[in-house]
Amino acid sequence: MTDIGFKSFHDAGQAVLNFLYQRFGFDLWMITRVEGEDWIILQTENHGYDVHAGQVFHWTDSFCSQMVLGNGPKIAPISEHVPAYLQAPIAQQLIIKAYIGQPLTKEDGSLFGTLCAISPEPKSESLKEEQNLIELLGDLLSQILQTELREIEQTRKNERLQAEALRDPLTGLYNRRAWDQFVLAEEERCQLYGHHATVFMLDLNDLKFMNDVHGHAAGDQMIRQTATVLTESCRNTDIIARLGGDEFAILTVENDLEASQTHLSRIIENLHAKQISAAIGFAMRDPSEGIQAACLQADKNMYQDKLQRIKDRL
Repeated sequence: MTDIGFKSFHDAGQAVLNFLYQRFGFDLWMITRVEGEDWIILQTENHGYDVHAGQVFHWTDSFCSQMVLGNGPKIAPISEHVPAYLQAPIAQQLIIKAYIGQPLTKEDGSLFGTLCAISPEPKSESLKEEQNLIELLGDLLSQILQTELREIEQTRKNERLQAEALRDPLTGLYNRRAWDQFVLAEEERCQLYGHHATVFMLDLNDLKFMNDVHGHAAGDQMIRQTATVLTESCRNTDIIARLGGDEFAILTVENDLEASQTHLSRIIENLHAKQISAAIGFAMRDPSEGIQAACLQADKNMYQDKLQRIKDRL
């Protein structure tokens, strides 16, 4: 670690993981993110375990969750001597005989994730003498992380400014080209930091009827009114786009499942209040698949909703 000119949290993390592997061995070093019940692997220095970036475990199954709770030490040269680690469900999935863990924190002191390592072989008790070094490197990564997390919101604002020309002329929402750009940019951040992301897809049910019976001016008014309802139903940080025709999409970040379900209910309620009939589907990003996969799943869920509405009418 002679070069300290790190360009990012990711670069610093990879350098720290490599340094720690070279110094202490251990078959797997990881930087992780905790989101609700998910323990997301962001980066690895892997030399034996079948664990890779993007993989997700249950947080409460891990040694790290016990370490954060204070039920086990940050360094356990023989992890089987620690009851909380011996009983942890992940010990049934992986062969773990030694463990190192250090919390990574956000600016407000809350938990972001962990810097941690596991080995299939026990280690010398002298390893405990290295705790100050592990804590120092963990604090270093936390400081770099906190700086980048502060910068993310400004980055998102800049992306919105750059996309101002990519607006749908009828609704003022972002168009499909802008949507594709936002999805790519947010996916890169999700891979780096493990953020939650949710995609909503919406399709108007009666636009063709409105156009055929009342004329295209009435159809255009329905589209504009839908755009207004979606804007009023979302946060300023959410991305709302008209993908074309009667299709709309919403991208939200750092929303868990409960918040996303509440968001869905709010959209449905507000559309109903304006007597707008629409099929809606949503899907959360799976860290192993990405936002594009969530878009496809949300689209499938939306069409299932549309089919169900048709069946209900029959």
